[in-house]
Amino acid sequence: MKSLQTKGIDITHATIYMPANYFMLEKVMEEISKHPHNKTFLDLGCGKGRAMAAAAHYGFKKITGVDFSKQFCNEANANMELVQKKITGVDFKILLQDAFYYEIPADVTTIFFFNPFDEVIMSGVVENILRSLEKNPRTIRVIYINPMQKELFIEAGFTEIFHYQKLKWLQACILEKRT
Repeated sequence: MKSLQTKGIDITHATIYMPANYFMLEKVMEEISKHPHNKTFLDLGCGKGRAMAAAAHYGFKKITGVDFSKQFCNEANANMELVQKKITGVDFKILLQDAFYYEIPADVTTIFFFNPFDEVIMSGVVENILRSLEKNPRTIRVIYINPMQKELFIEAGFTEIFHYQKLKWLQACILEKRT
């Protein structure tokens, strides 16, 4: 995080980088794969791409990652190139961008978060999701591991369709909004 700060990138609303653990990823991916109309996977705060790689293994073919760290984007790109060699038909892109300003594409059906930022950024992201739904009605599912800002989604009309907790601190949920 310090290296981002020295490059003039505002990290005041970011959380410390930590990849989602494999157990929780498998748990939510198994659950989301039960919903057959999932088409595209968007990871906001993608880090090095672990969740995107898991999404490819669980059948997503169009995968996008967004992060504000050039180093993480480069590593995610390299990791997804390896995944692409093992799983045919995976189309991915990694974007160096601030999630707060990212316009949610019309075809996104699944969005992934592993508690990447605080309520300031997440509130803007929720607004971006709602704007995308208004322009292009569809069902969006949000996979949220360590859901610290879950209430922002509930207040915006999302319904929790799955919740899992292991021990005291490991939590994940899937939230859904249909338009």
